Amino acid sequence: MQMKENKSYKAKILFLELTRNLFMLFLFFKVCLSQAQVSSSIDTTQIRIGEEIIYSIQVEVDSTALVLFPEGQSFNPLEVIDSYDIDTTRLQDKIRLIKKYGLTQFDSGSYTLPSQRVVINNKSFNTDSVNLEVFNVLVDTTKQKMFHIKPAFEVEEPGFDFEKLLYWIAPILLIIGIVAFLFFRRRKRKKTESAKQLPPYEEAIEALKVLDHSNFLENDNSKSYYSSLTEILKRYIGREVDDAALESTSNELIDRLILHKDAGSFDFDTETINKIDKILKRADLIKFAKMKELEGQAKTDRTVVEDIINETKEIIPEPTEEELLKNKLYLEELRKKQLKRKRIKIVLTAFASVIIAAVIFGSIKGFDELKDKILGNEMRNLSEGRWIKSEYGSPLIVVETPRVLIRTLDSLVPKSVLIKRKSLFTYGHINDLLYIRVSTIKFNQEQKLELESSLDMSLELLEKAGAKNLVVKREDFETENGIKGIKAYGDFHVQVSGNKLLKKKSSYELLLFAQENGLQEVLVVYEGDSRFSEAIKDRIINSIELEITQEKKKKNE
Repeated sequence: MQMKENKSYKAKILFLELTRNLFMLFLFFKVCLSQAQVSSSIDTTQIRIGEEIIYSIQVEVDSTALVLFPEGQSFNPLEVIDSYDIDTTRLQDKIRLIKKYGLTQFDSGSYTLPSQRVVINNKSFNTDSVNLEVFNVLVDTTKQKMFHIKPAFEVEEPGFDFEKLLYWIAPILLIIGIVAFLFFRRRKRKKTESAKQLPPYEEAIEALKVLDHSNFLENDNSKSYYSSLTEILKRYIGREVDDAALESTSNELIDRLILHKDAGSFDFDTETINKIDKILKRADLIKFAKMKELEGQAKTDRTVVEDIINETKEIIPEPTEEELLKNKLYLEELRKKQLKRKRIKIVLTAFASVIIAAVIFGSIKGFDELKDKILGNEMRNLSEGRWIKSEYGSPLIVVETPRVLIRTLDSLVPKSVLIKRKSLFTYGHINDLLYIRVSTIKFNQEQKLELESSLDMSLELLEKAGAKNLVVKREDFETENGIKGIKAYGDFHVQVSGNKLLKKKSSYELLLFAQENGLQEVLVVYEGDSRFSEAIKDRIINSIELEITQEKKKKNE
């Protein structure tokens, strides 16, 4: 009986263990089936220089999973031509994601496409690495026509862009055109009037005939009648005897006529002067004192004025040839003076138009904008021009700059057996408005690199390049890829020659990174218009991307 109970107990224990093992096996398969599947493929492993390779990464995950595909410099030594959009396919309760990359290489040789990391829900999955061959493009030089290398030639800088100024120069030209049109129109009208003007005697007689046909007397408007009558008399005397007749009062005109008579310039009869005096005084009383003239007095005075004009014409001598010549020279000199005055008026009008247009433009767009348009602004041209994003050195430094950096020899860094490779790329000079310096140094032997001491050495090299009175502020810096470095910034004076210093200070920002037994450095020195120089510096610094080295990848993993 006891043996049967033991066998029953052992059977129960065995059943429970079997059930537990089956349950664990079920959980294991469920976990395996629920895990993401990552695979990669490549369309070919042999290409010619510059041909495109299509590299695909396929991921099968739950529809709620978060997937991050590799980007940036992770495909080095291959270059990314294009990163295609993700192709998504639904598989019941899962989705299949296919990400394709267009890769190439411009140097022949054997290359290894490194393993790529795909992050799914904060968990990393690595693809297999791929070996591939890049071959040269064979050229049959016996059939291919060869040409000599063309000599280098200088390209002229583009001239001043007047099209940009057209939208505010147009109003100035319009104003100048209107002023010129009015001026020449007025000048032509004066010439026409001058050509139509009659001689003094004929003009006076013709004016009296016009006065006879007026209705001043019929309308009891003696004031207007005598105003016209005295004006005809004064205009005639002004053209023939005294230039200031029209501007003179009655008493002044009589006094001037007496002076002309006493000087013998004109043989005036005393009675004629008295007639003129009486008519002028009577006209003044009628015009200003509102005196009523006697009946028929106006027509009598009109007849007297005509007699005075006739008498005056007889006593005025004909001008001699010498007087005519002097008058001609005088008129020519007067014409030149008038022409000079007109030219000055045109210049002043044009200048005033330009000033007004400039003030209007400055009020609308801002006077800094006006100054940049007229005088130019190099920093603005750099800021608003086309920027170039390029790779420099090894390990790579990717940076966006307004101009391509040029490889130069670094004479400040001393040669050393410890240095395996050094690269320097620059734009401009340290005393220019903008100076950019990107350098990388690779050491032969593995050594511990302290960023603080390396930064001190970089600042010493900056002083050797001409930076004086260097102000240094330091702080830590980290790129978007998580690479940590150190930053120094501040300002200094640039030594030009001897002890001469620039009046304005130059500002700088220096970034230093240490990766895989090497140093990477980016320096930006700038001065000038702070509206654009600060923006240029920030854009350069914010665009920096560093190649993540194998050592860094291992640490991250």
